[in-house]
Amino acid sequence: MSEYEELLKELWQQEDEIQFTHFPNDLALTIGMALLQEARQRGKAVTIDITRHSQQLFHFAMAGTSVDNEEWIKRKNKVVNRFGHSSYSVGISLKSAGKTMEEKYLLPSSDYAAHGGAFPLVIRDVGVIGTITVSGLPQQEDHELVVTTLKQFLASSTKESFNG
Repeated sequence: MSEYEELLKELWQQEDEIQFTHFPNDLALTIGMALLQEARQRGKAVTIDITRHSQQLFHFAMAGTSVDNEEWIKRKNKVVNRFGHSSYSVGISLKSAGKTMEEKYLLPSSDYAAHGGAFPLVIRDVGVIGTITVSGLPQQEDHELVVTTLKQFLASSTKESFNG
């Protein structure tokens, strides 16, 4: 199994594991604040975005970020919404195939960014309903910040009704 295949398997497993039973607006605030707290603890500046059904439920740009991060978020979110997978896994899949977004899907990189940081907001037994996205770090770190925070949140809320 190649390095890319092993990584893709891990990324797809994350997508299978990190799912919710429902996602009310207040949960976006809770998770957004958890992402903000984690970024601050790491001493990193990021922009955070949580969107459900095209409605932005949480958005915060830390000091040290710029409008460029807003554009990266839009482009990463378009990848998740188009393919139903994290922007990082789509990027690794393309890298594994030796193709660009334009070559494989005829989609311009000016509109679609297959770079880490946008994670699908999935309702178990329903599917992707939105995105949880971070921008401001190298792509693997953007992805890892989202995944680590969501895993911690879901593990700590097993007594509550936010996850399955």
